[in-house]
Amino acid sequence: MYSPAVGDGLDALDTPSMIVDLDLMEQNIEKLFSTLLPTGRNIRPHLKTTKCAALARRLVAAGAKGCCVAKVSEAEAVTAAGFDGGEHGILITCEIVGAAKVRRLVELFRRNRTLRIVVDSAEGATAIDDALAKEGGIEQPITTLIDLDVGLHRTGVQPGEPALALAKHIATLPHLKLIGVQGYEGHLQHLHDKEDRKAQCLESMRILTTTSDQLRHAGYNIEVVTTGGTGTAEFCASVPGVTELQPGSFIFMDTDYRNAVGTFYSNSLTLLSTVISKQGPNAVTIDTGLKSLTTDSGLAECKDPRYRHANLGDEHGSLSWDEGSGAPILKIGDRVEMVPSHIDPTINLHDFYYAHRKGVIEEIWTVDSRGKVQ
Repeated sequence: MYSPAVGDGLDALDTPSMIVDLDLMEQNIEKLFSTLLPTGRNIRPHLKTTKCAALARRLVAAGAKGCCVAKVSEAEAVTAAGFDGGEHGILITCEIVGAAKVRRLVELFRRNRTLRIVVDSAEGATAIDDALAKEGGIEQPITTLIDLDVGLHRTGVQPGEPALALAKHIATLPHLKLIGVQGYEGHLQHLHDKEDRKAQCLESMRILTTTSDQLRHAGYNIEVVTTGGTGTAEFCASVPGVTELQPGSFIFMDTDYRNAVGTFYSNSLTLLSTVISKQGPNAVTIDTGLKSLTTDSGLAECKDPRYRHANLGDEHGSLSWDEGSGAPILKIGDRVEMVPSHIDPTINLHDFYYAHRKGVIEEIWTVDSRGKVQ
């Protein structure tokens, strides 16, 4: 029976397999925390990237304060896997709307009282309050943040008066406790021009902190102002009034982030793949296709840049190379490593991480919230 184990070499793995270079991953974690912790901001890493309780615990050990997830089902999965966020909790960063989803939230809150949620509408807030009231036996209100649109135009109440009106409404709901504001500038994460990315980020932070100040002046207890991603966290951390940062992709990176923000962080996660067919003197087929690597941010790249990658369908990809490039001629059975173009949805395609050091597997982690999109 196929059962790779700690202590095995990478040659024990079937392919495609998601492998993590521990030396590089640990360097990424150290770089981020040593850069951001001295700013005094809390770091609440976003687990929509790793989807893994074991890595959440590792990040907390490095200095993180709780974590973020995108969906209720992700919070359910990492909680079931033994990570409840501790005293700093799990922040669900997407709006929780719909009777089935709200019911799941209430059931999870009964088990994990450190949950935090965001709302951007009176309707959404009221539905959660009503569900908690009907549940009975839950005296503690759920910790709530207002989700503010700071330029992404995806979710979030508008700044200024609309946010103040929502805060006023939340104050009438006994089962919600308003403690902060969230604003995510996701549209800026991959801008290639650093100065442009910085300037636009600072404008988004102006919107966020101005509104949080307005809420405080109106009498609301705004303790948390949470924001930022891998591409903007350093800029967000420089802004007075920001209290918390939510980077996620930094731990593994991908080609899209590398192309935007450079090589400060390393691509520590790759897909181990096998050459399964020869398609000419300078072309081969590998066993890694759309079911292993996503293409929404372009094609993955081979770790060895002398090979060009193309997609050949669900199960297959191709690698080709130029004569005189110095690239070794690939043979059937050879192995290559592919660097994902977009790390989050790629991880969602796999069950396990095989974490190695110099080719020897040291740890095997489950992708606990794989497929948890509800």
